[in-house]
This record gives sequence, structure tokens and C-alpha cells, in this order.
Amino acid sequence: MANNNNHNSKKTHRNFLFKAIKATAKAIIFYVIYLFLWSFLAPVSEFVPGLQQMIEAFVMVYIVLMIVGDLASGTIFQYFFNVAKALFVIGYLIISLGGGIFGMTFENINLMVDLRFFLAVATLLGLLGLAKSVLQAVNYMSEKAEYGRV
Repeated sequence: MANNNNHNSKKTHRNFLFKAIKATAKAIIFYVIYLFLWSFLAPVSEFVPGLQQMIEAFVMVYIVLMIVGDLASGTIFQYFFNVAKALFVIGYLIISLGGGIFGMTFENINLMVDLRFFLAVATLLGLLGLAKSVLQAVNYMSEKAEYGRV
């Protein structure tokens, strides 16, 4: 009995270690992609004050939610963190874009940019991700309930 319990403990630790390595690798890849894309956006940050801090805050929170969600994989909490990630993306877009209309004055030129269409499409995509996560959670719970009856 003790040998079987020790084997299960080792298997659980090995499984968690694999999840941690996988989550770390995904986070590193995501951060490298961010650094690559930032090299293209860096010239724009001169004209938009606080752009770099805004994007870095988003990337940090998103990576943390991604890591925690990967560590919780195989449990119902994985879907909670996926829902939190989708809600975070939607909320951050709405707050950071401030309604979708930007105004900027550069020397004697007034520039007005309307991003409402982009905001609407991004919000709808976020809602699609939210719906996917909720449906996955319902599917997970129904599979657990079905497995419990057998």
C-alpha cells in the first residue's frame, strides 16, 4: 500500500514538473514574440506617451494568467483562468482604447484616429474566447459527472 502511494506521489510530482516546464516554455515563446513585435512598434512609442508601459503591463498579466492556467490544466480551474484571461483581454482593450477614438496634436497638426471598428472586432473575438472557455468548462464538468456514474 505504501509503495503504491509513493508511486502515485512521484507520478503527481512528475506531472506537475512537466506542466511547469510546458508553461515556462510557452511564456518564454510568448515573451520573445512580444520583443520581436515591439521592435516594430518602438518608433510609434515616441508619439504615444505611455504606450510601452501599457503594452508591458498587458503582456505581464497575460503571461501570468497563461502560466497559472497551464499549471491548473486537467482541473476545472484551468477553465476559470481561461475565462479570466478572456475577460482581462476584453476589459484591457476597452479601458486602454478609451472608447476607440484618439486625438493627438503634433506641432500644428491635429490627428484624430477612430478605432471603434477595431475595438468592436477585438471585443467580439474576446467574447468568442470567453464563450469557448465557458463551453469547455461545461463539457469538462459533464464528462466528470458521466465518469462518476459509471
